[in-house]
Amino acid sequence: MKNIVLTGFMGTGKTEVSRELSRILGWTAIDIDTEIEKSQKMPITEIFKQSGELIFRDMETDTIKKFSKNKNVIISTGGGAVLRQENMDALRENGAIICLTASPETIFKRTGSSNDRPLLKVDDPLKKIKELLKFRNPYYEKADIMIDTEHKTPLEIAEEIIQKVSK
Repeated sequence: MKNIVLTGFMGTGKTEVSRELSRILGWTAIDIDTEIEKSQKMPITEIFKQSGELIFRDMETDTIKKFSKNKNVIISTGGGAVLRQENMDALRENGAIICLTASPETIFKRTGSSNDRPLLKVDDPLKKIKELLKFRNPYYEKADIMIDTEHKTPLEIAEEIIQKVSK
């Protein structure tokens, strides 16, 4: 089986689902944002503040290229990783790309109390979520498989992914 790559907007469940997949398959879960934070020794919000989004996206691309060469891993990307074709190409080389989706309202509920979402540090986060989704959806739709996470547990989503990628 190919690697499993989880993409999708923030708050769609990538982190929780990757943990379930790792538990079920016995594979290593790799969170690209966490790997960037480890290598830079600072949180993503601080990288955005100090260096800007473009520098962060370059770090993201380098990290994706590094980890996408591994076998039998679950890779969870940040929500904007799909914006660069070179990221998608690197991830697709050894992996099946799964995009997790949810409604803007559900995303808002799931991310509302979080302080580590630099793109949502605005006056109207729900409006910002809708704007970002509208812009990113054509990129998310390039995934091999789309899975709606509304009203599903991380375990149910993980089982659905395994069933679809095993075909």
